[in-house]
Amino acid sequence: MTQNPEKKIIVDEDWKSQVEREREAALKGTDAKPEQGAGKPPMVELPPASLTFLASSIGFQASMALGLVPDPLSGKAEKNLPQAKHFIDTLEILQQKTEGNRTPDETEDLETMLHQLRMAYVQVAR
Repeated sequence: MTQNPEKKIIVDEDWKSQVEREREAALKGTDAKPEQGAGKPPMVELPPASLTFLASSIGFQASMALGLVPDPLSGKAEKNLPQAKHFIDTLEILQQKTEGNRTPDETEDLETMLHQLRMAYVQVAR
């Protein structure tokens, strides 16, 4: 295989300048908002990434599949037990794969969430 030394990597610099503007605005203490394009939904500040946030997101999807929480788009609560089981199983895998790497709070949150979802599944599946 022949390598082409003329290949160039093109980096989009626009996002870098946007991040720099936001960083400067934060340092100045202003409440500057990111630039919004026409027709784009407003930017929402997201919580920090964490194991608890990931588990909660999957748990929320399981709750929706159990029919405990209405779908935000349709407003209807619909049961999908195979999907709920899949999300609960995914949380269990997350629990197994992170064993020994969680804080005590993360462990408690994950165990509590799994217990509640399993009990809800048993109730709904009857």
